[in-house]
Amino acid sequence: MKNFRYQKASTVKEALAQLKAAGGAAKLMAGGTDLLGEMKDGIARPERVIHLRIPQLNHIQADSKGLRIGALTPLSQVAAHPQIKEGYTALAQAAEEMGSPQLRHIGTLGGNLCQRPRCWYYRGEFPCLKKGGESCYAVAGQNKYHAILGGGPCFMVHPSDTAPALIALGASVKIASPRGERVVPLEQFFISPRQDGSREHILQPDELLAEVQLPPPPEGSRSLYLKARERRCWDFALASVALVQTVKGGACQGARVVLGGVAPIPYRALKAEGVLKGKRIDEALATQAGQLAVFGARPLSQNSYKEELTRTLVRRAVLATT
Repeated sequence: MKNFRYQKASTVKEALAQLKAAGGAAKLMAGGTDLLGEMKDGIARPERVIHLRIPQLNHIQADSKGLRIGALTPLSQVAAHPQIKEGYTALAQAAEEMGSPQLRHIGTLGGNLCQRPRCWYYRGEFPCLKKGGESCYAVAGQNKYHAILGGGPCFMVHPSDTAPALIALGASVKIASPRGERVVPLEQFFISPRQDGSREHILQPDELLAEVQLPPPPEGSRSLYLKARERRCWDFALASVALVQTVKGGACQGARVVLGGVAPIPYRALKAEGVLKGKRIDEALATQAGQLAVFGARPLSQNSYKEELTRTLVRRAVLATT
């Protein structure tokens, strides 16, 4: 690990001042479960590490506009919060599915959204596209866990569990910088490799993620997060689905279907959403939604199993939220 200067910030203003002084040579650390691993592996080599110890960014607050969750709120608190479990069930389930209990106590909601890829070529000693190289080694290499949707030129998959749930729930994020604050729909927060292969989100070097904002859930809606993984504990998704569906009289009034573990960014399955709206939910329609969720999939040599896995998860989610 390269030597670095360690700093602590106890307010947002202090953190932003330290970022500005570092001139792009600093990394923010929340729980540190991702950043410290990157530093030990020699992938991240910051001159400064700014440890965010900011009480004002650790909160879960409800008001007439919905729910506000500070970016430094531990995932264990998100998973256990009664109002999230009742009104934003998919988010509570996604937070509960992340890692081990120990990691959920340390890892934060903001950190889960901003974590780097878990691809073994990126994490290993390979000059892959993500690290400025000329090719994605997964294309002709070991690609069992890589993207089947939206891939290219890099075929990483986004590792966050909470991101698909939050997008399905219509979340936005508040971003702070020396220029002020801005609120961005979470769906627009992530950057695909086709847009920029060097980063996964829109945060600039002098910005930090401050808060996640959720609107009130639609009346009569139900939400669900389902995740398939190789091990029951401490594993990333082979495929996952977050679904928010409003059903009245047995018919779907609207749905948001977001996939995880199958694309470089959380993947909005618009065709699946479209086929559900206005129709009475039954086994055949749920199966059709699953099929359309992976429309246009381009599996690599070892991951075609993700198509059937995703279809099944979507079908189950549709039927379970009816």
